Amino acid sequence: MVTPRPAVVGPRVTLLPMGDRAVLAEVADLSAVLALHAALADAPPAGIDDLVPAARTVLVGFDPRRVSASAVCDWILAAARSAPDAVTPGPLVEVPVRYDGVDLDSTAEMLGIPVATLVARHAGAAWTVAFTGFAPGFAYLVSDDWGLDVPRLPEPRTRVPAGAVGLAGEFSGAYPRETPGGWRLIGTTDAVLFDPDAESPVLLRPRSRVRFVAERERVEAAAADAAPTSSVAPSAARPAETAPGAPALRVLSAGGFTTVQDLGRPDRASLGVARSGALDRTALRIANRLIGNDEAAAGLEIALGGFRARAEADTWVCVSGALVDLRVAGRARDAYAAVLIPAGEELSIGSVRAGLRVYVSVRGGVVVPAAFGSRASDVLAGLGPARIGAGDLVSAGIAPFPIPVVDAFPWTVPPGLIDVRVAPGPRADWFHPAALSALIDAEWTVSPHADRVGIRLDGPELSRARDAELPSEGMRPGAIQVPPHGRPVVLLADGPVTGGYPVIGVVTDAALDALAQVRPGDRVRFRRA
Repeated sequence: MVTPRPAVVGPRVTLLPMGDRAVLAEVADLSAVLALHAALADAPPAGIDDLVPAARTVLVGFDPRRVSASAVCDWILAAARSAPDAVTPGPLVEVPVRYDGVDLDSTAEMLGIPVATLVARHAGAAWTVAFTGFAPGFAYLVSDDWGLDVPRLPEPRTRVPAGAVGLAGEFSGAYPRETPGGWRLIGTTDAVLFDPDAESPVLLRPRSRVRFVAERERVEAAAADAAPTSSVAPSAARPAETAPGAPALRVLSAGGFTTVQDLGRPDRASLGVARSGALDRTALRIANRLIGNDEAAAGLEIALGGFRARAEADTWVCVSGALVDLRVAGRARDAYAAVLIPAGEELSIGSVRAGLRVYVSVRGGVVVPAAFGSRASDVLAGLGPARIGAGDLVSAGIAPFPIPVVDAFPWTVPPGLIDVRVAPGPRADWFHPAALSALIDAEWTVSPHADRVGIRLDGPELSRARDAELPSEGMRPGAIQVPPHGRPVVLLADGPVTGGYPVIGVVTDAALDALAQVRPGDRVRFRRA
């Protein structure tokens, strides 16, 4: 049984466990979130990785090698005691908007007010960024001037265009990129809300003040005394970083699903940016070191194998991760070893025989344009390089170290049954004792719903003791969410940075690499951390 860890209750704040690298600080309301976040952001100690405000919580991520969990808790409690009653407002950002959304008329009708009044109230309100999440640069805006509660759509749209301005509950916001979404759309903006190549990538940061600048004719149509507005030019996108590098491999067959991955984008969750990066970080690090790269260099992550490429020049590679048959120029070669592919010869990686993901490190590292400080491809956010396909050219940089002399590197075949260490989650007390016991006692089966975002596990239903709706709060890779269907979902590196399903447990950071190698039909057992 996963016993809920006792919460640490201090003045104005309750501290809840979130695995071995984070603490969830819960406060009374959104204004208290803003105050606590301001106090924490003022002078974070060494070892604090991330501060993620949400509707009722602030997620505090930390590096346990640099600061202890008890020291983090003491710091949060001290910050809560000193948190200001009033938060110093952030900079004012004016966002131009056309009130032409597909849900504008129906939303006004549902609220029982004229369209012109809805437009005037939205454009006249002084908004504040409470927190970000869902997608990079997606800001949840609140306003004391608003005072309306707008239900989400009963069924989310599969496609919401970039720049759509919407309403949901007490919040307003704008979509930085095309995504699915269930907000009611009332307008469109041309402002660049997220530009990974800009010096300040996110336009709307937590605590920023925001005013929507409406087209004058819509405001004049709304009311004679509508708030005055001014015309603001949208942000200009900057060109992506060029990617120097020498041609290394020409992809002939890209396999099941191939992306470029490094060690990701840590410490950016407060801006709505997931960590991303290689799911099996150990496999990538080892392959890089065996070929003389920095261990954080980008490589190829190949799901299911089935990859073929031709060397454009003499190219050294190292293959790690899942168990596959590896051939160079038709001859069998070993994984976890530096292998030379002569110019014009082929590298062939067969279908995986155990495990799921294969890593190919190229000497010098794979070179593609960086996005937000990383070359990793984030499939949920659409951030970073596109998926690798047949015909693509893989370029490589310059390796910083010589290829080490290693006779053989010990490694193990990924098993079909893995034991995963798990700690209590912040919402373990939302579940019946039987569900907490089942999480540990059951042998879970990996469902077909498994990708870089998360893994759904099939097994007994984890029934909840509380059926209330959980306000969105910060998430981490390894968080075990339980949606209404009662089956656990383990979030992985491309998972959302905030979520509204209760977290029953959190997989330890060290155990995440093993989950990278499970495939549908494999079995997982959770063990107490």
